[in-house]
Amino acid sequence: MLRFREYLQESPAQAGSLTIFDIDDTLFSTTTKVLVKRGEKTVNALTPAEFNVYKLKDNEKFDYSQFRSSKVFADTARPIGNVFRIAKKLINRLVPNKRIIIVTARADLDDKKLFLATFKKYGFDTDKVHVYRAGNIPKHGAEAKKDIIRDQINKGKYVAVRMFDDAKANLDKFIELHREYPDVTFEAFLIHEDGRITRYNG
Repeated sequence: MLRFREYLQESPAQAGSLTIFDIDDTLFSTTTKVLVKRGEKTVNALTPAEFNVYKLKDNEKFDYSQFRSSKVFADTARPIGNVFRIAKKLINRLVPNKRIIIVTARADLDDKKLFLATFKKYGFDTDKVHVYRAGNIPKHGAEAKKDIIRDQINKGKYVAVRMFDDAKANLDKFIELHREYPDVTFEAFLIHEDGRITRYNG
């Protein structure tokens, strides 16, 4: 596993950087499942990792109701130690030209206050970090995340962008953005099921 300082090879103080964190299986582990329905019958229940690679069969559809429940999130979310510590340390070191955002595959949750209170319960300062919800965009999750990240890069003057995510598909789309921004350094970090963090190059 890389040591913490290896994640903090920051650009010079005058240069901007953007750091992106996923939520599920990156910052937090939860018991939340995406249900697979056929008609009114539930035929499968997927973890976030399983959902990332699942292909719907004929007459199937996804049910995201658990992922829209702030109570389920509050009751089951537990920080993933390594990533959570890095995120909090980066937040504590924020200066105006350094930005941290969260980009989740979730759509809007039903109780924003309770959702954010779960982060604050574990010392994560959400007043300094905006949560972007790719689930509100009618595209595949990885493509939706890519759109959000592109938009954020366009709004800032960044020399470095890094992303922490447990899904290779999301990191692959992130790395693709380097072709659009060749003068920006892109760093991708893969979060493993056991909480390890490794650099990811596609």
